[in-house]
Amino acid sequence: MFLLTEAPAAAEEALSPASSIIGLILYLAFFGGAIYFIAFRPQKKREKKLQEMVNKLIVGDKVTTIGGITGKVVNIKDDEITIETSIEKSKIQFKKWAVRDVDKPVES
Repeated sequence: MFLLTEAPAAAEEALSPASSIIGLILYLAFFGGAIYFIAFRPQKKREKKLQEMVNKLIVGDKVTTIGGITGKVVNIKDDEITIETSIEKSKIQFKKWAVRDVDKPVES
């Protein structure tokens, strides 16, 4: 008998559809923000740092390209750089966006 009287009371206490939708939206907003701060924000920081390094390139800097080629910068024009590689002093032209890492020359 006691169970029969509690069943309608439990049905009245159930969540309304509007409150469950609000909970879902808050849940999605929280995890969307978490994904942004874990994945996208660090990537943008790395891109910004690399862009600053590329913009500060000067002749004589040692660079590594995204293809793994390393060499010394011998010429810089607009969006292209020319690097000198190996002992034979081979010169190769690259776009600036192809630079992965910049090593400043050691001051003697």
